[in-house]
Amino acid sequence: MSEFKNSQILTKLIHGGISKDESTGAVNVPIYQTSTYGQSLPGKHKGYEYSRSGNPTRKALEELIAELENGNYGFAFASGLAAISTVLSLFESGDEIVVSNDVYGGTFRLLDKVFTRFGVKYTQVNTSNLAEVESAINDKVKAIYIETPSNPLLGITDIEAIAAIAHEHGLISIVDNTFYTPYIQRPLELGIDIVIHSATKYLGGHSDLIAGLVAVKDKKLAERIGFLQNAIGGILEPFDSFLLIRGIKTLGVRMDRHVSNAEYVVSRLAEMEDVKKIYYPGLKTHPGYDINKKQAANGGAMVSFELTDNHNTDVLFSSLKIITLAESLGGVESLIEHPASMTHASIPKEIREAAGLGDGLIRLSVGIEDAKDIADDLIDAIIKSRI
Repeated sequence: MSEFKNSQILTKLIHGGISKDESTGAVNVPIYQTSTYGQSLPGKHKGYEYSRSGNPTRKALEELIAELENGNYGFAFASGLAAISTVLSLFESGDEIVVSNDVYGGTFRLLDKVFTRFGVKYTQVNTSNLAEVESAINDKVKAIYIETPSNPLLGITDIEAIAAIAHEHGLISIVDNTFYTPYIQRPLELGIDIVIHSATKYLGGHSDLIAGLVAVKDKKLAERIGFLQNAIGGILEPFDSFLLIRGIKTLGVRMDRHVSNAEYVVSRLAEMEDVKKIYYPGLKTHPGYDINKKQAANGGAMVSFELTDNHNTDVLFSSLKIITLAESLGGVESLIEHPASMTHASIPKEIREAAGLGDGLIRLSVGIEDAKDIADDLIDAIIKSRI
């Protein structure tokens, strides 16, 4: 396979899906803030009956994410976890799912505390190791669920290979593409069945909304997800659909700045003796570098790192002046967090550590501020945290 190609997506971000209102010529799709729609006769309407089932603003967003991911069908949800919950509802009692071992804590919690109660089981493996994935498949396994890059260790999994394994065994393949977005990586093009986004993050981009998106190519799979979306009802409201469309329009220019800033911050961290290990797929020393280069445009803007033992992370976090200590990621502002006590605290300590997610790990979402300001702020805080 040739290296990732990213032609024309900048234009699609602006003009993809339903990009304007045909009835008035408005260059932005209006916010159809309505719960229901008038009908001329019972069952005779203009395409919409009730906004849980369909809304023009949400539909514009859903068509946009489908086009950006090079899929045929899109679905918008009230949160990333609402999207994941709906996709996991495709499975039945007795089914099993193979999942990345350092998956997002909320996904783990959903599988471990909710879906296991309904008889859906899961097995965590290092999906970067294809042999581990193959060995975990049995007659009860119905899906492979991966993050690449994974959260928070930035592990890289060969998407095309996972899709091939899934199709060989008749399984559904699922990729959480939150960290990269379709601007950097498009799993449907590599044979994956379902792509999920926490659109709260880079797609929204401004830390002002909560949303989830799903894109698929297959019509039958889309029909099943569409049924579940309507039946479960975790849909995205019109106003947030409008905000998300607006956010997506600037995704390209934002991601370019995010990534260039991240590369600069990584280069500065690499010069410090205080930093024991850096997790960033854009580094040639990253074990997944070659695979990532094959399937993605670059290494993204998420960076995780570990400091040497002679540091007090509480002092580090309290010393920051520009970077904000907060959960979430992908906003224009730089955000830093401690996975073990924040985003991944729902994962038991022994499982976290077995996956390589130790208490010393720090995750940084590099924003679009001045690159030197970000790096200087982080490095000054690291120096102050020395014991």
